[in-house]
Order: sequence, then structure tokens, then C-alpha cells
Amino acid sequence: MSTPYPFTAIVGQDELRLALLLNAVSPAVGGVLVRGEKGTAKSTAVRALSALMPGVDVVAGCRFSCDPAGPDPACPDGPHEPGAFETRPARMVELPVGASEDRLVGALDIERALAEGVKAFEPGLLADAHRGILYVDEVNLLHDHLVDLLLDAAAMGASYVEREGVSVRHAARFLLVGTMNPEEGELRPQLLDRFGLTVEVAASREPDQRVEVVRRRLAYDDDPAGFAARWADEESAVRARIVAARQLLPSVLLGDPALRQIAATCAAFEVDGMRADIVMARTATALAAWAGRTEVLAEDVRQAALLALPHRRRRNPFDAPGLDEDKLDETLEEFGEQDGNGDDDPDPDGPGGGGQPPQDGPDGDSPAGDVPAQGEPSDEGQAPAAQGAGEQSPVRAAEPFRTKVLSVPGLGEGAAGRRSRARTEHGRTTGSRRPRGALTKLHLAATVQAAAPHQRARGRSGRGLVVRRDDLRQATREGREGNLVLFVVDASGSMAARQRMSAVKGAVLSLLLDAYQRRDKVGLVTFRGSTADVALPPTSSVDAAAARLESLPTGGRTPLAAGLLRAHDVLRVERLRDAARRPLVVVVTDGRATGGPEPVALAERAARLFAADQVASVVVDCEAGPVRLGLAGRLAGELGGTAVTLDELRADAIAGLVRDVQGTSRRAA
Repeated sequence: MSTPYPFTAIVGQDELRLALLLNAVSPAVGGVLVRGEKGTAKSTAVRALSALMPGVDVVAGCRFSCDPAGPDPACPDGPHEPGAFETRPARMVELPVGASEDRLVGALDIERALAEGVKAFEPGLLADAHRGILYVDEVNLLHDHLVDLLLDAAAMGASYVEREGVSVRHAARFLLVGTMNPEEGELRPQLLDRFGLTVEVAASREPDQRVEVVRRRLAYDDDPAGFAARWADEESAVRARIVAARQLLPSVLLGDPALRQIAATCAAFEVDGMRADIVMARTATALAAWAGRTEVLAEDVRQAALLALPHRRRRNPFDAPGLDEDKLDETLEEFGEQDGNGDDDPDPDGPGGGGQPPQDGPDGDSPAGDVPAQGEPSDEGQAPAAQGAGEQSPVRAAEPFRTKVLSVPGLGEGAAGRRSRARTEHGRTTGSRRPRGALTKLHLAATVQAAAPHQRARGRSGRGLVVRRDDLRQATREGREGNLVLFVVDASGSMAARQRMSAVKGAVLSLLLDAYQRRDKVGLVTFRGSTADVALPPTSSVDAAAARLESLPTGGRTPLAAGLLRAHDVLRVERLRDAARRPLVVVVTDGRATGGPEPVALAERAARLFAADQVASVVVDCEAGPVRLGLAGRLAGELGGTAVTLDELRADAIAGLVRDVQGTSRRAA
């Protein structure tokens, strides 16, 4: 087993370390979601925490880690007799992004359950993580139904597995930690709310601190055991402090003044529901215990608000998480006692320090391959490479509006989402088939029908049905999939009227919001001057697309053919990466094509490539003025798609749009 990087050797990241330690003291806080750019020691900190967790006593031979002092009465391995137990380190279990539902919650042997009535149960990762840590790296890429199961188990402290009337329950209490890079997509707000605390992490921009990160990382890589030994005393001190804080926690008093401050703070920041109040109360109590106090003070409430509220204030994916600290201080002062708002921390190594050892230099580290890149340029807000004559500065997008759904015709098999019809693991049952690999969703009627003709030959004598593996049938289900919505946006001079471009950006922003709600990937290609640019490669981060759109300048000629060819190339590459995800191309243009020899003919030939590949497409016609040439409609015809105006894009004006898109695509096919 490799030697983990010491938790106390991590440089900086005070809030991250504190949030993890508070959950180690009180798992009831509800876990931690760590958001941040790549290479910021997110995974390192989580893995290092497991070495600090106190050992746990478990019933000997129990696969579900039952506590011998109070075993789970519903444990599938029970009932447990008093007696033998063993002590082992707390586990840290990692949930892979591509895990199946059975791998997460466990699986029943359906064949034995039907034929023998035996609950033969194979535990999943939730059982392995009981009384330990469950870590999900890139939690924002986890399928929604797995996130729902995970958070339900974390909230209830138990996992339920049900297959056709056969049910198994076992305890599942764990410290839940998720990490994510927001550039790769956001979690839904209701899922964000289920994490107790959220921490934003970023690499330090201080050269001295970055030097210390590299120095410690290199020392660890050269001699992991020796490096860990140098931090052994600090690790032991923090481990002992966690144990002491756990013992003190039941004695901590959360008085009415602190409760009033918590309630007033949640009300002032208009967070939804009551979960925030409860999480803040538990966090403030854990902070007091961590500081060695038996009373919650105003500084505990303030720190709890900074950890528990920012992610609960997001209303859509374009809202940046955060908290107005001046408003927070005013609220705490207004609703706190006059003598309860001291600024001094009674424990110099208290809540803000995260229980870390004295620093002999700037702190921080990250694992191999996870070290923050120095001097890495940011492409946020970059303008396209081509700078046409008469370029105008970016204009702000108009207010977004609700759009009707644009869907891809046919039946897909892509990732679960909410846009187009698809064969999925979850949805309405439409039929059955023989299972390919492990059986996940039993079609009971089809299974019984397959087994019934063979009962006499199999020597059936009792009431039970004799079922063989060949009889089992997998249910086929139809639900919705997420698609790749590729925006191809005309930023040429013909689109440059400020009011017009503002409306265009507002329309694209509206479609981006719709893509976020339907769990799509999005990409952005822009064209102007003499070239086309991939402003954003296909990604799950719609807020990144919105940022590129907001900074998009206009001007120059209209290389429509170049834009379409670049979009076609993006789809070709993406098809190699994710062949199951079907694309929907949304071209935003007035249909004009200028620049170069025969620009209109070139654009038409480029459009016919999409029609030949049967790619679903929509042209948003941005032509304005009393005289209209209908060029966008002609382009839509060459694409094999349909054209809509900006006004028709609104939900209350395009009731028949989906039917038109599908009908046109079928005719093109």
C-alpha cells in the first residue's frame, strides 16, 4: 500500500482542510463539495484525511461494518451475537464516475430470489464506506440517478436495494466528499443543496507559496515514507484533536442568541428551505468543539455561514457562488448580543487554522500530476483570432427567456438527460430482451413467460417456479438523453448592430439555459472576418459557454462556409470521443455569406455535409429590416433542418417547432 501524502503537509487551502476536519468531527454536517480548478490538491487533501480518521470497532466477519456496541438490527449479515469484534482503520472508498447502480448500492441474485426466496446480496460501495469516507472525484460528471441514490443514502444513513418486490436494507453512514472542476459542468442546484459544506479552492498566485508546494511535492516523491515520518508528530496531534472534539461535541451548547443569528443570516441571504439553517447549526457546533469550547460564539456562526451558504444562493448556472461578507457581518451584529461578537479567536490554532502545524514556510501541495501549472494562460474572455475591419466591442446579452425544446429525431442511446428520446436504464418499460452481461432491470412478466413452458421438464414439484439463468429477461426502457448542442454563431459585421447583437446573445443565452436544464453538452463556434474559431470545445460547462458569448466582439466579413466547415470538423472529432451522444446544430445567422470566391456556393456545399450525415439542425434567422432576403431559410433547406426567427424562438410562440424540426429532418433522411 502506498504511503499517503500527510494532511498536515498540505500548503494553504485553509478552508478546504477546515471543512474536511469539521466533517470528521461531526459527520452529521453533511459532507463537503470541493470546487476548484485542476491541480489544487483537492484529491490529495481528501485521501490524506483518511489517515487521520480514528479507527473503528466492527463486528468480526460482518461485511457491513456493524458497530459491536450497537449493531444494525436489519443488517443482512445479522443478527449479531455479542462477542468478537475487531478494530480496523476507517476506510476511504472511491466511487468511479462510470460506476453502475449495482456497484454503488449492491446487487441481489435475482435467480436465487425468484427460485429459492433467498436474499443473496452482494454489498456495494455504500456498504464498504459505512463508518468511513465515500469520495467521488468529478462528482459533477456522475449520472444524475447515481447522485440521487448517493445523496439519499447520505441523508437517511441507510441504503435500500429493491428488485421486483425483494428488498434489502443496511446502514450506510459515511463522510461524503465530492470534488469537481466547474469548467466541466455544474451540479443541479437541488443536488448542490444536499452537500453540507462547499469550498472553493484555487492555486496560490504567490511565488513563495508555489515554491513550497513544489519543494514538498518533490521531497515526497523522492521518499514517501521518509517524508511522511517527518510529519508524523503533527499528524498524531491532529488525530488526537479530532478524537477530543468528537468527545466534546455532545457537551457544546448552541444557545438562543446563536440560533437567532443563524436563522437571521439564512433569511437575509434568501436561501431556499430549512436545510441551510440546520447545516449551519451543526457546523457552528462542530467549530466550537474543534476549538475546544462548549459554547457556540458569533465567530463560529460567521465561519459556518461562509462554508454552508454560498452554494445555496445559486439560482442558475451563470450565478457565481459567493457571499457578501459585509452583509453577513451586518446581520450578525444586528441579531447578536452586544458582548457576543468579539473579534478575537480564543484559540490561536482555532477554527480558521484547521488544526494545522505551525508553518515554517508557505504551505500547500498536490499529488503527482496534480501540481498547479504555473503561468498557465486563461482563455476566459478571449476574442476570436480574426480581427476584421470595423470591429465593435462586445455588447451585453439581452434578458434570457424560456425556449421550447429542440430535440433530435429518432431514438438514441446516449447519456441520460432530458432532451431527446432514447433507450435508457431509467424510464418507462417498453419491452424486454436477453441480458447482455449482468442483469440490472428484471422484466418479471417476460422472465416468467420464458420459464413457464419448462417447468415439467425441470421436475417442478412445489409451488416455487424453477428459474434458470437463460430465462431471465432484461427490461428495455425508454427515457430521455442529453445531446451535444453545438452553437454556430455569426459575429460578422452584418450582425453588428448593437441592439440586434444583444438580442442574438440573449437568444443564445436562453438556449444555453435550456441546455443546462436538459443535461446537454454544449460547444461554441464563431465566424467573422476571414476565419472561424472554436470559442469553446464541447463541454458540460454551460457557464463557460456563456462567458465566451458575453465577450464575443463583432465585425468584418461573413465567412459562413468556414463556420460550417469548422462545426462539421468539431462534430467529427466529438463523434470519435462519444459516438452515442447525438448532436443538434444551432446556426445563429442572417444567412449572408461574403468574402472569397463564390461564398454562397461554398456555404451551400458545406451545409449539405450536415444533411448527408443526417445531423439535426436549426437555423435561428437574425435578419432584420422591412426587406428580407430569406437567406437563412435557404441555408436551413441545405442543412436539412428548419429556420426560426428570434421571435419564434420564444416558448409561447413556437408550439410547433419540435414537430417542424423532426418532420424536416425525416424528409432530409
